[in-house]
Parts: sequence; structure tokens; C-alpha cells
Amino acid sequence: MTLDPLARQFLDSLAAAPRPKVWELSPDEMRAGMRAMMKMVGAKDIPIGGIENIAMPGAGGELALRVYTPVAAGGEALPALIYFHGGAFRVGDLDSHDQTCRVLAGEASARVIAVDYRRSPENKFPAAVDDAFAATRWVEANARELGIDANRLAVGGDSAGGNLAAVVCQLARGAPKIAFQLLLFPVTMLGSTFPSMREFATGYFLEREPLEFCYRDYAGAADTADPRLSPLLAEDLAGLPPALVMLAGCDPLHDEGLAYAEKLRAAGVEVTIADYPGMLHCFTQMLSVFPQAHEALTAAARALREAFEAL
Repeated sequence: MTLDPLARQFLDSLAAAPRPKVWELSPDEMRAGMRAMMKMVGAKDIPIGGIENIAMPGAGGELALRVYTPVAAGGEALPALIYFHGGAFRVGDLDSHDQTCRVLAGEASARVIAVDYRRSPENKFPAAVDDAFAATRWVEANARELGIDANRLAVGGDSAGGNLAAVVCQLARGAPKIAFQLLLFPVTMLGSTFPSMREFATGYFLEREPLEFCYRDYAGAADTADPRLSPLLAEDLAGLPPALVMLAGCDPLHDEGLAYAEKLRAAGVEVTIADYPGMLHCFTQMLSVFPQAHEALTAAARALREAFEAL
């Protein structure tokens, strides 16, 4: 797979200022670093109708949520996307993925509810899964107060967040009723040995060694074959919601994401695969770097909007 020229320029700029390894940084330092990078590569002043920070009761205490309302939403109940941020189950937060949620809310004409789930290493598996599923159930139960239509509810996320969205759909099995899953560059198998994990192991932004360090930290003593960690290994995917699976050609996670999309399709699930050759993992976060980022994120939001309109 040939790198897009802009991706090569971006990687060259990163190589010119080497970053510490993840195991050399505290979790707080890693999280601050991700927020700083996303601020640098993200778009500025993406319009939004309103943002409200709320909280819900969770197993580990109050769970923070952020509700994004699109411009000119009016007073009617809107469809909603519950969004789980990426970050290898260790970094990422409501701020690092603010721009993504703004674009999705505006382009899908939906409320986006971002979930600040518990992260590793402070909270091992299954804390993040428990929070993601609890948030989905809570949003459905409180749809009226949130101004959303409980019959038009989707889940989504990028990378580790895509893993959580896929797992939530498997756990829900109709309760709560999920209409659509938006899986952006998802982690679908911890310890993947797919060709893309080898081909793009180093030098392509997301790297295998630090990724596996974060996986070990998150999984702890759990069996990584557990479908709540590796949704690709679930035996039965029949009856799951329609999905859009977005992939990047030069991403270590490319092949496991593709395998999950194909397994969903083989189980009779309606799946759209959006594969962007030459691009890097989670390039949609880099709206000021790649013109393709806004195009891809807008296309994902359009698919989400069309899924809601079909209900």
C-alpha cells in the first residue's frame, strides 16, 4: 500500500521531533499529549448549536457525558449517536474528540452524546465496557429528558471506541434497541496477527509495540479471546444493527477491521465498508492536515443520517 503524499509529509514531521515511548510517560502525560496533538491537527471553530456537560450514575461513580446539539435543531426530539472516543483504552477524552463530535452532530443532524468512560491503567477491563453499555442503556431510558428519539439511537466510536461500540451492539441484542453502528478504524481483535499489523508495525503513526503495551495494560489477566475484548471472535453476529466500517489503508488495524465487516456481512448484517487507501489510522481526527478527513467524516455522518431517515 502506497502512502498518500500528505500522509508521508505528516509522518516526516513527526519523525523530525521524536516522541517518548508510551511506557516512559505517565497516563496523565500521555493524555495531555494527545489533547495537545489533536488541538494542533484539528479544525478550528466547527459550528455547533449547543454543548452541555452532564453526568450519569456509573459503577465507578459519576460518569461524565457531553451532549452536542446541531445548529437550528429546534425543539423536536432528535436521533442520537452515543460516541466512544479512541485512545487505546488509555488516552483520549471528551476534549480530544470534541471536533469529531461537532462534525458528526452537524452533518448527521443528530444529537451526539460523548461518553467519558473509565480508562486503563487505573481501571482495567471490563470497566470501559461496563461504562459504555451502562451509558447506552441510560441514554435510552432518559431519552425524553435528553430531547432524543429512543427509536433512533446509534452507537459509534473510533479505534478503541469503535471496539466499545461493536461490543455494546453485541451485548444489547435488541435491548436497548440500536439502529446503527458507526465503527471508525475499530480495534476488533487484541493480539491481532493480520498482515496489516505486521506491514505497518512501525513508522505509520499508530505502532504495534506501544499499542500492544496499552492492550496488555487494559486487559490485565483477562482472556483476550473474550468477545468483550475481541468482538471479531464472537461466534454469532446475526441480528446486529447495520454498520458503517471505516478503514485506512496504511493502518495496522486495517485488516482486523475489514475482517469484522466481512464477518458481519456473512452473518446477514447490512454493512458499508469505507476504505481510504494511503491514509493513516484515525486520519479523520486530523482535519487541518488531510482534506480527506472532512470528506470521510462527512460521508460517515451522511450514512448515519440516512440510516435514521430510513426508520
